[in-house]
Formats: sequence, C-alpha cells, structure tokens
Amino acid sequence: MNDKLAPLDGASLPKPVARRETGAHGGRKAKTRVLVIGPYLTDRAAAHAQGEASLRSREARLDEAVGLAQAIDVEIVGQEIVPLTQIRPATYLGKGKVEELAEKIKELEAELVTVDCALSPVQQRNLEKAFGAKVIDRTGLILEIFGERARTAEGALQVELAHLAYQKSRLVRSWTHLERQRGGFGFLGGPGETQIETDRRLIQERINRIERDLETVKKTRGLHRKSRRDVPFPVVALVGYTNAGKSTLFNRLTNAEVFAKDLLFATLDPTLRGLKLPHGGRVILSDTVGFISDLPHMLVSAFRATLEEVQEADIILHVRDISHEDAEAQGADVEKILVELEIDAHDHNRLIEVWNKIDLLPAEERARLTALAARRPADERPSVVSAVSGEGLDDLLLAIETRLARGRAILSVPLDAGDGEGQAWLYAHAEVLSRESDDQGHALFEIRIAPEQQDRVLRRFPGAEPARRTAH
Repeated sequence: MNDKLAPLDGASLPKPVARRETGAHGGRKAKTRVLVIGPYLTDRAAAHAQGEASLRSREARLDEAVGLAQAIDVEIVGQEIVPLTQIRPATYLGKGKVEELAEKIKELEAELVTVDCALSPVQQRNLEKAFGAKVIDRTGLILEIFGERARTAEGALQVELAHLAYQKSRLVRSWTHLERQRGGFGFLGGPGETQIETDRRLIQERINRIERDLETVKKTRGLHRKSRRDVPFPVVALVGYTNAGKSTLFNRLTNAEVFAKDLLFATLDPTLRGLKLPHGGRVILSDTVGFISDLPHMLVSAFRATLEEVQEADIILHVRDISHEDAEAQGADVEKILVELEIDAHDHNRLIEVWNKIDLLPAEERARLTALAARRPADERPSVVSAVSGEGLDDLLLAIETRLARGRAILSVPLDAGDGEGQAWLYAHAEVLSRESDDQGHALFEIRIAPEQQDRVLRRFPGAEPARRTAH
C-alpha cells in the first residue's frame, strides 16, 4: 500500500506487507510467509448468536480467505479452520487454540497471520503478542488489496478515506499507549495536547480534505450523467461478487481491454464504454468494483461516489459465477449491498441476472441450468452466458434492449429520402426499428424513444406521430 496510507503507529494497524531479503547482500526479495486462519462459529453457535447459520460451508469461506491473501502476492505456508463455539473478548480464539497456533506459526516461520473475521484492536494486539507475528483481519486485508488495485486518483482517494476511517477506529479504541503529553509547536497543536489527540485530529483533517475532493468528483460525475441523459444514452451497470467475471464480460461486449484476471478485486476503478444494441440503440456500459461478503461498511461509504453509477443506472446486470459452489450465497451477499445502496434487488424491470461461466460446467449441468432459466417468467428470466466463449451474449443484449423498451414511445416519422441530416439525427438520438421507402422519394421511419425525449422529436419532426403498435 502507498506510504501515505500507512498507519500512524504500527502496533495494531495493517502496514504494507513486508518483503524478506533472500540473501545477506540483498538481491531478489522473497514473498511474505502467511498463515491463513478461518475462525468460524459452528452452525449451532452461529444460529444462537446471529439467528441463522451461514449459507457458506467453512471450507468455502476459508478458500475465499486464501484467495484474498493471494491477491496481495504473498506465500501461503498454511491454512486452518478453527471451529468456535463462542468468541473470546480478549483474543477471539480460545486460549488453548492460541497457544497451539503460536507453535505452528513458529514452525512454519510465518511472518503474517490473516484472520478471516473482524478483530477488535485489543484482540489484534493480543494475538500479535501471542503469535510473535503481525496479524491482519479481514477488513485490513481487503483494505490492503484495494490499496494495491487503485489506479486512478479517484480510486486512491476512496481507498485512503476507507483506510483512515479504519485507522481512526483503532486510534479511538485502543491507542492508550500513545496517551503521553507533548509540547505544542503551533502547527501540531496547542500546549499540552496529547499525542493521541494530535493523531486523531490529523486523521480527521485528512478525512475532511478527502471528503471535499470526493464531493467534487461526485459533482463531476453528476454533470457527466446529466450530459449523457441529454444525448440520451441509457446506462447499464455491471455488479456482482468479486471475480464473477464482470470485467471479462465488459471486455467481450465492448471490445475494451479492462484488466481482467482470475483474482479477487481485479477491477477497482470504474470504467465506462459505449455499447450498441441489436436494433441500433446505444447504451453506456459501466464496470464497477466487485462486492464480497462482509464488505467493510467504510468501503461501501468511501466508494459511494463510484457506486452512484449503479444507483443511477437504467439497467443493472447482476453478474454471477454460476459455476461457483457458493453461487447462491454470493448472490445473496450482492443483494444485501444493493439494498444498502437503496436499490431494490428484486426490481425485475431494472435488474437482470446474468449466469456467467457456464463454459466451466459439465454438459449435463449446463443443460439443467439453461432449462431452469427458461422456465422462469419472462420478467425474471436470467441470461445464461459465457463471457469467455461469447455463448448467450446475443440473448443478453436482446434482454437489455427489451427492458429498456418498456415505457418507451414508438413514433412514425415521415421524411424525404434525401433528408440526410434528418436521418442522421434519428440514428444518433433514437432507436430506429424500421425504415420503409416508396417510389415518390418518401421514407417512413419507425423509432423508439425515451418518454422525456418525445417532445424533442415532435418539435424536430412536426409530421411525427405515435405508431399504431406500442412498445413492449
């Protein structure tokens, strides 16, 4: 992670992952050795504590935790599930298990331990003392990944905001060792201000500056959205669990070259591209950051400016890795975050499920899922696709076009065949469904247009009138 994102004190905050020298004289650096621990409540304990058991198996959750660690390019030297009947306030894990893991960490020469849960500052500090190694929880690990993935100035600001919010929570709750007096030098604080107060104030000042910068980003995005509405180009936003194949689908549909790799959070910064639909209409396709279970709230808040693209979208494509063993649980997690963004996850007029990666399934399972999708009501029918092979993408584009057509007016527009300017205007601003010409040099265009653009068309072409058929 960038130096500017580094914590003010290293006792209990995630730092950039360290590298070890392989030789006494420098040379190539070795990857940090990491042990991944998955401390998960048993089904009975989870049901008692949370009211329901997890939809995921413990093995699948640990696999995801390992994937998160691999996303920051470290060496995984071990992984272990730790079943819990209760959470211990001091160390999260039981005393005996902490001692057992400490021995294992020593044997494996692990320098970093990732714990797949949210640790309190006290728990993190106590585990670090017991393990003799750095400890990072799920939130800290996701922040580390986001810090490495941000490529634009906006993305870096959003990550830094989330990281500072994380730092501030650690500072307020547990940095009692910083409660010492320091002399004031004017620029650091008044006389007698304690170090913890200074650090807290500096963090808050930086947060305020970033929030102001992001507010400017928000206004700029708003202006861009307004200009797109004036054209108008509907917006289609891709959302989904991380690594569901959104960027691969985006690239396939738009012939773009967005970074797409089999990594969690391969895409962080939003990307927009134009996309042509079957009948000539154009939309703007938006690729967004992937979601994940237990996504830190501070990240949702920090990326709200980016996620407004989703809130404002005309159509939302919920891309799912249908080949994944936890596809249902991942889908439920995405729906939870959509609700947090005040989006109705079951609004079938606006949301289309995309069952991706069918190329990874055996033939029988592919046939079963395709038949299952076909039996759904038309409004709720998912698109079954492979972003890699291109299978099903024509049907997906048609589904997008059909959803956008709802509530749109269909107009008949008579033109002289030689009115090239008028024809060009129609193709640029409307969806041309058909064109008929007669021997007298007249052409009749049938177009589909958004309701808010209908008056504009009627002013431009006084002879236009509603077509006899209606949009569906």
